[in-house]
Amino acid sequence: MIRLAMLSFWHVHAGGYARQAQQHPGTEIVAAWDEDPGRGRVEAEKLGVPFHEDLADVLARDDVDGVIVDTPTNIHPEVIGAAARSGKHIFTEKVLALTVRECNEILAEVDRAGVALILSLPRVYDGYTQAIREVLDAGHLGEIAVVRTRLSHGGAVGEGWLPAHFYNAEQCGGGALIDLGCHPMYLAQMFLGGLPESVSATYGHVTGREVEDNAVAVLSYPSGAIGVAEAGFATSHSPFTIEVHGTQGSLLYGTPDARLLVRSPAHEDGKRWVELPIPADQPSAFDQWVDHIEQGTRPTANVEIGLDLTRLMEAANHSVATNAPVRIDSVKG
Repeated sequence: MIRLAMLSFWHVHAGGYARQAQQHPGTEIVAAWDEDPGRGRVEAEKLGVPFHEDLADVLARDDVDGVIVDTPTNIHPEVIGAAARSGKHIFTEKVLALTVRECNEILAEVDRAGVALILSLPRVYDGYTQAIREVLDAGHLGEIAVVRTRLSHGGAVGEGWLPAHFYNAEQCGGGALIDLGCHPMYLAQMFLGGLPESVSATYGHVTGREVEDNAVAVLSYPSGAIGVAEAGFATSHSPFTIEVHGTQGSLLYGTPDARLLVRSPAHEDGKRWVELPIPADQPSAFDQWVDHIEQGTRPTANVEIGLDLTRLMEAANHSVATNAPVRIDSVKG
């Protein structure tokens, strides 16, 4: 049994990860810590585990093998670094850190410790992603011209179910793009085959919060291909959407139903839209993390996606700050 400690309940997904850990046959939660002691005690009591006010105390426990880190993003370097130095395996919410420099510092600690670090990047492992990659790898759409990915919800409108700290620029490093837009961003990059040449971003403040609640990032490639990643907290019924358009065909997912449609010469000679089957999801990041711990391996591909994601986000933030496109090779660690 892999024994885990919850490190903070700041993120809205912390409860979901705790349930995953409780339901997995190979893991159990044995302790908790939170930078907000009041919140931490309440959540630890719900889990039936002891709460530690001092991070060092929980990391010093011999009966803690790994940690689930859901702290504010700006203290990831401090908390994840400390966990690595204590020899604990680490599962954490995206993004890994707010800058590439901080990511590299974290990864250096992880490398020295030889522990397994994985990020929750769930849409990488969803079945529709695998199906889309198969179409693209087979060249059925020809040369890719445009990829558009969108993910939005209404967490900042109406009753506003997002917690107030999700609008704290210092803790979050941004708003809709870095929190929710990370999924469209890594999918767009994946479908376009790698990092772009440059990133240009625009942020909107529909509800007047400190951070953006409406965002678009444009990824530009030397081939002429363009990726468009969209995210928002201020739209109530906007579907999760993927569009891929090439010189010989197009592919649609989630417009608005969760169906994968393709039209290309490889599918009935392109005479109509054809629905493709969607395979089962791959194992979740949490399940993969447990497997890596048990097998003594490390999820390098996941970490590489995470590092590229921070590079894209840092470029997008810099683009907004300077009101200009930012070359991706200028974002250094």
